[in-house]
This record gives sequence, C-alpha cells and structure tokens, in this order.
Amino acid sequence: MEASTLAVTILWSLLFIYAMLGSLDFGAGFWGMIYGKSEEKSAAQIANRFLSPTWEVTNVFLVIFVVSVVTFFPYATTLLSSVLLVPVALGLLLLTIRTTFMVFQHYAGKFVGLLRVTSGVTGLIIPALLVSILPITLGGFISFEDDYPRLEYGELLTHPTLYMHVLFGLSTELFISAVFLMDYAKEAEDWDAYDTFRKHALWLGPVSIAVAMLTIGTFPEEAGWIVDNIEQNWLIFGLSLLFFLIGYVLLFLKKPDGRKGRARPAVIMIVLQYGFAIYAYGSAHLPYLIYPDLTVSDGFTNASTFYPMLIVYAVGFGILIPAFYLFWRLFLKDRRYLKQQ
Repeated sequence: MEASTLAVTILWSLLFIYAMLGSLDFGAGFWGMIYGKSEEKSAAQIANRFLSPTWEVTNVFLVIFVVSVVTFFPYATTLLSSVLLVPVALGLLLLTIRTTFMVFQHYAGKFVGLLRVTSGVTGLIIPALLVSILPITLGGFISFEDDYPRLEYGELLTHPTLYMHVLFGLSTELFISAVFLMDYAKEAEDWDAYDTFRKHALWLGPVSIAVAMLTIGTFPEEAGWIVDNIEQNWLIFGLSLLFFLIGYVLLFLKKPDGRKGRARPAVIMIVLQYGFAIYAYGSAHLPYLIYPDLTVSDGFTNASTFYPMLIVYAVGFGILIPAFYLFWRLFLKDRRYLKQQ
C-alpha cells in the first residue's frame, strides 16, 4: 500500500471513530433535551448519564483527527482552510460554547434548563455543519479567482444535495444514539428508557436508509465520478445494508424474559453497518480529497516524513487505548455509576 493511501485510510478510520462517538454524544444531548421536561424522565436521565463523562473523549478524537489532517496532508491545508472556513469555524464556535456549558453544568444548578437546551440544539447544528462539508468535496461548488479558491455559497445553499446530506447526518446521528442508549438503558436496568429508545430506533432505522439512498440521487452533475465508483463498490455497500437488516431484525427478537430487542448484538451490527458504508464511501472518493482540484497524492506530505510520524501516532495510541478501556469500564460498565448508587 502506498504511503498516501495508508495515510488517508488512517484519516478515514479516525473519521469513522469520531462519527460514531459524535453521533452518541450529540444524539444523547438531543434526547436529553427532548425528554428533559416530559413524563419519561428516565430517558432523559439515561441520556444525560451517558453524556456526562463521554463528551471529553469525543473532543479528544476530534483534536486527533484535525492534527492528523494537518500533519499527513499539509499541502492540502491551504485549499481546505479556504473553502471550509465558514462551516468549520461555526462548528468549532458552537462546540466551544457547548463544551463550556458542559464544564460548568455541575456548578450552575439553576441554569440546568439552559444547559439542556444548549446541549440539545448544538447536538443538531454541529453535526449539520460538519456533514455540510461532504457535498463541497463532490465538485461544482468551488471556483478560482486569481488562483484563489472560493466556495460558491449561492450554489451550495440552493442545491438540494446540501440539505439531503444534512438530513442524512441527523437521521444517522439519532438512529445510532437511540440504538446505543437502548443498550445503555439495558445495562442500567432502566426498562422505561429502554422501551423509549427502542421505539425511536424502530422508525429512525428505515428513515436513515431511505435518506441515504435519496441523497445519492441529489448529487450534483459534477459528482458523476463518485456515483460510478459507488456502483463499483456495490458489494461492500450491500454488506452494509445486510448488517443493517440483521441489526434491525434484532430489535424485534424476544429475549427469554419476554422483552423485545437484543440490544448489544444490534449495536454491534449497526456499527458494522456504518463501518462498511464509511469505508466503501471513502474508497469511492479516491483519489480525490476535493474534486477535481485536490487529490490525495497532491496534499500528502512525503513518505520519509510520514513513517516517523506514524511511529509517534502508534506510541500515542498505545498510551491512549488502555486509558479509553479504563474509561469504558468505569463509566459505561460499572453498575454503581449506571444506577447512580
């Protein structure tokens, strides 16, 4: 495997991890807002209990992803920073506001309602801004004036593919978070919250698949190249759909105690579904970072610099992985925390 291909594969893997963690983080904030004042208090409690320790981990992977882009593809930063300045800057601003509120949530009890709304609203807006980057990379929305790249906001904001991408990102976020919080509620033995999140997972699953298929149909004319590549990767996308169907069926299966849903196997299947889909889409996107102006090889650093950095990354993850495992055991498996004992 070429060094540039390995670099973009690592980058895509970090993006997949952040997409999963971000979906859980932002989705939990949204569900916590929705059920914060309703009769189904247990659903809000489960969402907030999960959200409380996990947003820090999500931000860690975002930082790692951004640093990886800059170090692995330094020659791409000029174009990327020019055309993605507005969505990324707005996303980071909202993320900063959200993080600030999270830090002080335990010390500002009288503002708990505002904190809940801030977490829920930003949990929708931030993913929408980040997902809006994808259609920009497909082609047709960037022009050059005196060799300076400029994003055509008028064309982007009036094109249906932008809004379909946003709708796909939001439906995916809510579906993944609903399935995971269903499993989290099972661990806490909170069956009211379990039934609530299962109910949402049942309708969000088909919606997310339907929106994904419709989104491809709204690609701009310039994106014919990636549509052809997606068709060539039909087998991997087919496996992704198969994992979804298995995971969705698991939501209906009865357990020995008569309760519907096999939460943990369903979570595993859904993660595999999006894993296969994201890597298939990433493969279809090659060799371009932004079509047709920036390819992977154009933005890549060089092999002699890349491999020493790869060793540094390996050492760093060798330190982080045990820490993440300890975090998982403390906050996501410890029944005393799950039940707030």
